Amino acid sequence: MNGTAAATGSASCRFAHYFVVCGVDTETGLEPDDGAGEGFEQSPIRRSFKSKVLVHYPESTGRNPFNKDAVNMLCMPRGLSFRTQADRLDPQFHSFTMSFDDGTRSYGFVHTFYEEVTSPQIITAMQTLYQMHHVERHSASSASSPSSSSSSASSPSTCSMDSLVSSLDESDAESLAGVSSCLGCAGSFDSARDTLYVSKALCLLTPLPFLQAARQFLSQLHQAVTSHTAPPLPIESYIHNILYEVPLPPPGRSLRFHGVQGPIMCQRPGPGELPLGEFPLGEAFSLLGVDNMVQLLTCALLETQVLLCSQDYQRLMTVAEGVTTLLFPFQWQHIYLPIVSAPLHHLLDAPVPFLIGIQRREGAQRSSLHLPHEANLCFVDIDNRCVEVPEDLPAFPYQMELTQELSEVLLRFGLPPQGGAITKPATASPCLSSLVLEDLMEDRRNGNLGGEELAVLERLQALARRCGGEKMSDGGKTMGNVFEEEEEELKAAKLNIQLREVFAGSFSAMFGRYEEFVIHSALDLDSWLSNREGAFSFDKGSFLSVQPATHLHFMSRFLETSMFSSFVDGKVISRWADREPLQQLFDSRLEREQLYDTDEEDSRNCRYRKCTTVFESAQAIERRLLKADHTAIHPHLLDMRIGQGRHQQGYFPKLQADVLAQGQNTNKWSGRVTASRRTDFKRSTVTEHSAVDNEQRPKHTFARKNLRQSKLLDLSPQAVTQTHREFVDGLLSECRLKTKRMLMERMGKESVELGQGEANITGLQENTLIHGLCDLLERTWGHGLQLKQGKSALWSHLLHYQAAGGKTETPAESPGSNGSDQRYFDDSTLLLRGSLIQDMRFIQTMSEGLSEVGQARAWIHLALEKKMLSQHLKELLTNQELLRQLYKPHAFLLCEEEREQFLFHLLSLNTVDYLCFTRVFTSISIPYRVVIIPMKKLSIAMATVDPWVCVSGELGDSGVRQIPKNTQEIFFQCKNLGRLSTLQLGQENSGLLAKCLIDCVMVYNEITGHTYKFPCGRWLGKGVGDGSLERVLIGQLVSPGGEEDAGRWTGTPPELSSPSQSVRAVLGALGSRSRMLSVEVQEDMREAANNLVKHFHKPEQERGNLTVLLCGEGGLVLSLEKFLLHGLKSNRLFQRNVFVWDFVEKAVVSMETADQMGDLQGSTLTKGPPCDSLCHYVNSINASPRNIGKEGKFQLFVCLGIRDRLLSQWLPLLAECPLTVRTYEDGALLRDRAAVHSLSRILHTLNEFTITLETALVKGVDL
Repeated sequence: MNGTAAATGSASCRFAHYFVVCGVDTETGLEPDDGAGEGFEQSPIRRSFKSKVLVHYPESTGRNPFNKDAVNMLCMPRGLSFRTQADRLDPQFHSFTMSFDDGTRSYGFVHTFYEEVTSPQIITAMQTLYQMHHVERHSASSASSPSSSSSSASSPSTCSMDSLVSSLDESDAESLAGVSSCLGCAGSFDSARDTLYVSKALCLLTPLPFLQAARQFLSQLHQAVTSHTAPPLPIESYIHNILYEVPLPPPGRSLRFHGVQGPIMCQRPGPGELPLGEFPLGEAFSLLGVDNMVQLLTCALLETQVLLCSQDYQRLMTVAEGVTTLLFPFQWQHIYLPIVSAPLHHLLDAPVPFLIGIQRREGAQRSSLHLPHEANLCFVDIDNRCVEVPEDLPAFPYQMELTQELSEVLLRFGLPPQGGAITKPATASPCLSSLVLEDLMEDRRNGNLGGEELAVLERLQALARRCGGEKMSDGGKTMGNVFEEEEEELKAAKLNIQLREVFAGSFSAMFGRYEEFVIHSALDLDSWLSNREGAFSFDKGSFLSVQPATHLHFMSRFLETSMFSSFVDGKVISRWADREPLQQLFDSRLEREQLYDTDEEDSRNCRYRKCTTVFESAQAIERRLLKADHTAIHPHLLDMRIGQGRHQQGYFPKLQADVLAQGQNTNKWSGRVTASRRTDFKRSTVTEHSAVDNEQRPKHTFARKNLRQSKLLDLSPQAVTQTHREFVDGLLSECRLKTKRMLMERMGKESVELGQGEANITGLQENTLIHGLCDLLERTWGHGLQLKQGKSALWSHLLHYQAAGGKTETPAESPGSNGSDQRYFDDSTLLLRGSLIQDMRFIQTMSEGLSEVGQARAWIHLALEKKMLSQHLKELLTNQELLRQLYKPHAFLLCEEEREQFLFHLLSLNTVDYLCFTRVFTSISIPYRVVIIPMKKLSIAMATVDPWVCVSGELGDSGVRQIPKNTQEIFFQCKNLGRLSTLQLGQENSGLLAKCLIDCVMVYNEITGHTYKFPCGRWLGKGVGDGSLERVLIGQLVSPGGEEDAGRWTGTPPELSSPSQSVRAVLGALGSRSRMLSVEVQEDMREAANNLVKHFHKPEQERGNLTVLLCGEGGLVLSLEKFLLHGLKSNRLFQRNVFVWDFVEKAVVSMETADQMGDLQGSTLTKGPPCDSLCHYVNSINASPRNIGKEGKFQLFVCLGIRDRLLSQWLPLLAECPLTVRTYEDGALLRDRAAVHSLSRILHTLNEFTITLETALVKGVDL
């Protein structure tokens, strides 16, 4: 239904908030723009001068007060620009955005044109400046010495125009005589022959991004000024109309209002549609290409620092708004300044994520930009279609499929996916003579013409075609241009919504089940707000566990961003308050999709699904743009005095403040609106718009405090100082939160490894947190930096420190160093554990081909793993002279109190263990030291053995390393083994005297400082113990910095290790305590099997060491050994140890003998595959060339049985063997049918898992 609407109420429901005119103030004259960064060697006609806000209406709207300095800076970012008739005087258009303190946003649309200068003072000042410039150039070129050249280049920036005129010396008369010879060249000016023009900007500030409507209105306003004929009404009438009488269109409706030269349409999405976004995404994709655009969006989602660069301000705004629009349902939480003028370039120093756009001067190079830190920077050169992304940027989920779908959408609209030149159609506007015809055309489209009126319209169209046929065929028909523009506008709107729907569909697929992982732990809003920092609102580990493996890198980092945290916080708060509009819209779309989606496909294996709503959404916009739902009040005559508002071609008139300062309700056109219609319209508009504002305001009361744009745009020294003060406080707060999160997550991981809780973090998440710490350190070291080399601010500082102090550093200067701390290797490199410089040198010699950023991250990883990060950084910051040389006074690193707190927070990370360096840099060469520690009483026996070791870890093994004779340690260098798990210890000498009781073996990683202890507690040699010449020991990590005494280790409680001698003593006494311990033995067996089941049910990144669960203390091998030792008879006359392997061997011999003699016929034991496999495996283990002893053979027997899913079948065979009755007591567990059946069932549950054994366990056995 069509209707007429008015908006004479509050500013919240108006189409526009302010109308602004910026330009030159003839009263103050010319003021050079010192912040423009231009040199005085440039011609004055090419320099920038300060602009002023000449007028703005209304004075203030109350809720959004007018910020004169900010609006002036954003309307004319480069200040005033002067031209002559020899230059191009084409008008320019650009837009900007401003944020208010309540979180709402306002959009500015600026039409800049050139107006002839009529002020004699301005013309004289420009003439004087040019003459001085010519004199200086002439003097500089004729001077022979540098001194004369420098003296003639004194800056006149602080002088007034009068002093500039008087400063011309009479001796320069000869030089001035040559001015005329240069006239006519580029940048010259002569008031006698040249016409001087200056830029002027018309700006419209609106609450919503009505780009097309505002652009048309301003363009028509300017064209009316430059037209030969006066417009139908004074300019004030049109400005008053759009400020006070044109309302916001209601949601889901379109509105038609009138500009100076024709009708203008705008529309607004409905409640179930994506929010309004008119900035042309098609142009953004054409400027950068699909691949670059997806990469840029990935950087924005991961909250890197994004810097846009272009010569065109509107291109900066188009790309910036395009990116933030595509983030739906998430919102950018950090600094957002798509247009930054030269005086604001200090914001590039901001140590926080930002999205900033700067204008690139013609011919300027990328290297000319002073960027203090680039480690996490995405640099976008729009004009050259180039996007430089940070290192290790993860791929967007389903990136190839998404790119393909976006390309298909672009191709449907005739745009190349790889990007291409933008050809802007000529913005020819209809002549005033065709306005009546256009109004009639509009009425025909809206269905408001009857049959007689339609006939008149058709005759008018035919007449227009006959009268102007040939002429119009050359320049384009007037009506044809109108239709063509409307068609282009509709096409751009449909392309916009289709591209946005594709991304919205991707986010719906990625986060369709996010509500299942939101944690609602608080009882009320106040308790949640008070404990927000320490509470977890989202189960990130569980969410990641159901994601496809290819998405994990991106998703783990995205879950740590502020925009996702804010999104989840909004969901939690929705329990007590209304949901934020964007989140409500996203949730409703998810609910609608789930109603139609009956596919229960596993999210980890789901396929990419194309968006199905692109055409439906485009049709809704098309319907609104083709037919207006509402028509605003037409512009009308205002109560102006006679003589006001006179038309003067080419000059924008001086507006009458008395009629524009406030709305006038006394006009005869307002009677066209019925009371009920106006009431309904205003109610819907005000309600919806205030709902948006009211939802945004509380959002910023609980969200992390962000810097307001109004403060960032304030150029006063006090405001700049306060901004950097807030940066410092923000960095300290971020460090506190990050270290706290890392400690909580890592402690949770360690409790899992100790069997004290459930897992809540994956290895991938840990890497993500450490990546965030690296980013924080880079931003901290980049704040206030003025001297840098390379892209990494931290590595630059380290290099300067190395150059300043590294040459004089001696080993003695290293804290706590002693003779045992330094080791020489084959390359004669001296390694000092704990030395900052030495860690740097090691990173520099790594054969990884790392960039500066990569080297800095490697150094952080190494220092964190060594628990030396805080100490190293403290040492780095002790050189105060270097700090003052590298940093500006406001830098974070020069704030002593905050710096000390920062280091204290980092020091807290020393309480947990990290293996971040070992697990990330897997291909480097690491020096290891292995020390065999015998029992103290028998240490002399080491002289009789000839031992060797083979160390194994997550990434491989060292191979057999022979230990030199008469020593107990060996140094060797090999490829990184990762976290060490097992160690094979053996000896070559098989003589009866070659035996030794080994307490443990220690392995030291000489780079990371990690120490691994491999307990043994058993004999190595023939004729003693089980006669083993080889042991497979299970290791445990001991915290760096512990005592070198093997018995006194501190730090994080160790993992399970290989069984010690004390455990073996307990096993030997089990026989006499059979009844008392039977329940405990069965419980240990169930616990060992349960640990294995839990191991395989965890995500792969979360699993620990399987060898520990099998062979370590409390593992499956030891538990089964206890079970089989329970009630075992033995001759204790000579106190010999009892070995289960003896019973297994005898049982197999008994089975084979009985089978040969046919005795199995009457027995419950039946011959079959299980019996055959048992005999085959035992015989193969005995035939192995490895001399691993009876304990080693039983360990191998259990491991192979569980790997090949045979152990659950072998146990009943051993229980039913006739030998069992003679060997075990009556109360033995092996003779208890129920206990054997229960154990067999427990072992059978492990058959569903694929178990892969370490090479060290099965070496030498071909089964």
